[in-house]
Amino acid sequence: RVPGRAALDWWSERFAELKVPHGAIEERAGRQTLAFTDPEGQRLQLIDDSGAAVAGGTPWAKSPVPAEYGIRGLGAATLTVGRLEPTALVLTEALGFRQSGEWASPAKPDEKLVVFETSAGGPGATLYVAVRPDLPAARQGRGGVHHIAFRTPDEQTHQAWQQRLAGLGLHVTPVIDRFYFRSIYFREPGGVLFEIATDGPGFATDEDAAHLGEQLALPPFLEPHRQEIEAGLRPLDSASIVS
Repeated sequence: RVPGRAALDWWSERFAELKVPHGAIEERAGRQTLAFTDPEGQRLQLIDDSGAAVAGGTPWAKSPVPAEYGIRGLGAATLTVGRLEPTALVLTEALGFRQSGEWASPAKPDEKLVVFETSAGGPGATLYVAVRPDLPAARQGRGGVHHIAFRTPDEQTHQAWQQRLAGLGLHVTPVIDRFYFRSIYFREPGGVLFEIATDGPGFATDEDAAHLGEQLALPPFLEPHRQEIEAGLRPLDSASIVS
C-alpha cells in the first residue's frame, strides 16, 4: 500500500534505477497498481490506497524512501485455486468475507479475479481469488508464499475463532504459542494454508521498538539454534537486492 499515484510514479523510477523487474502502472480490480518481482521471482505489487477505509501504517522514519512515498502496509493477497466454490464457501460462511465483484484483465483474458471483502473493504480488508484450473498444483519452494495470516485483536477472540473453525470441521490446529503472538492454522479446500494470529504480545516484547530489525531476534524456543540459523542467512543489503 502506497499513498497515491505520485508514489507509484516514484517507485517506478526507483525500480528502473535499481534494475528491479517491473511492469507499467495499470488499473487492477479498480485501483492503480505497479507489479514487480523480487530477486527470487516472487510476484509483488504496489497499490494506490487513496481513500482506503482501513487506515494504513506509518512508514519507517529511518527509511531512505521519502515518507510521502513510503509503504504503509499490506494490500490484497491473491489466492490461486482450481475451483472457486469451495474456497468461496470458507471465505464467506466461515470467515465472514463477502463476495463483492469480479475483475478481468483487458490484456490477459485468463487473468480473472473474484474479489472478497471484509469490514469496510478496500486495501487492508480485501482478498482476490484467481480461478485457474489449467495450472498444476503448486509446490513450495524459494520465491513462494508459505501461508497467509489474518489478525485478531486479543486471545479471547482468537480462542473463539479456533472453536468456531473446529466446530465447522475445518481441521484447525490447537492454539500455538509463537512467543510474539498466538496462532492457529488450517488449510482451505483449494489448498491454501491460512493462519489466524493475535496482535500481541508483539515484536517489541524482547527489544526496543525503536531498534526493531537491527539484529536477528529469536523467540526463546529458537534461541538454542541461533548459530545454525545465522549460518544459513545471507546479508540483506542493496547489493543482494539488485544481484
